[in-house]
Amino acid sequence: MSAFARPGAYDYNNTVFSPDGRLYQVEYARELVNRGGTILGIRCAEGVVLGSEENAEVLEEVGHSWKIFQVDEHIGAAIIGLGSDARVLIDQARIDAQSNKLTYDELIDVEVATKKICDTQQTYTQHGGGRPFGVAMILGGVDKTGPRVFGTHPSGNYTGYKATAVGAGTETVLPMLKEMYREDLTLEEGVKLAVKCLVKALQARELPLRVKIAVIPVATKKWDMLSDEAVEGYIKEAS
Repeated sequence: MSAFARPGAYDYNNTVFSPDGRLYQVEYARELVNRGGTILGIRCAEGVVLGSEENAEVLEEVGHSWKIFQVDEHIGAAIIGLGSDARVLIDQARIDAQSNKLTYDELIDVEVATKKICDTQQTYTQHGGGRPFGVAMILGGVDKTGPRVFGTHPSGNYTGYKATAVGAGTETVLPMLKEMYREDLTLEEGVKLAVKCLVKALQARELPLRVKIAVIPVATKKWDMLSDEAVEGYIKEAS
């Protein structure tokens, strides 16, 4: 690092690059994301699976801690980071999806919905008076091109994936996905793999086994959140 590249000298404004070419506030947002509960997305031959850890305080209503949201009838998003930041982006994504339907009389492509979210995130790395969104997302859905999974970054960048995970449990989850993922996974196999990965990540950190799973099948192109009872069955099988 350059002698002049002390973080304290360059992190007061999110629009200023350090001499090393770094935007510290974006890096701080990414660090926040890395500390959150694990989320994952898996693209299967029969659809898309989104999963998340659900950690709740003792007196907290578990249903209010969901990290998986429906964006449109064919798209879902798992979020990690500041839930307040995520809600703003999710609400805007829902408006974009409905606007696309009204304007073009067709469902919005998953990548287009992702790009619009990332355009908003990127804007907050470019203009002063604000800060980057402290959130990353994994968006999954089924459009006219088939099942798609994308991961976003607080900088506004996004990448397409076959399977991916973000959060505190990635050191456990990513090796499992690399070893067990197949492009011809059925939706049922994808759900089992997602639950198995999340259970192992929670067990590694000695946390309660609370998991949420949503699926978007190719056959219906309809977002569906699995019931707690159904997920509990998968958890028992995985553990």
